[in-house]
Amino acid sequence: MPETTLSPDAQQWIYTVLVWVGFGTLAGLLAAVLFPLRRPAGPFWAVVLGICGSAVGLLGLQRLFPERQFNPISPLGFLAAVVGALVLLMLVRLIAAMFGKAEKDAE
Repeated sequence: MPETTLSPDAQQWIYTVLVWVGFGTLAGLLAAVLFPLRRPAGPFWAVVLGICGSAVGLLGLQRLFPERQFNPISPLGFLAAVVGALVLLMLVRLIAAMFGKAEKDAE
């Protein structure tokens, strides 16, 4: 079987994706523990929430401090990822409460 080698750009891209997935998973699980949903959504959604929260948190940091570069591996980046995941969790709970109330009013 021939050995496959990836270009340095592909290796960097894969590394970046794995970092975002890894730290997003940790951030999502921590956010789910700190601010649980009324009905648990499962570990898959905690991972998705954490990855999206990482993006939201780091984007928020980038907007606040445009002269600096932030990385999810740093402690500040991880904290921003957890805060971003918490913000998304609050939005999910708010939307669920709004639609849940609308469904109860329709009955």
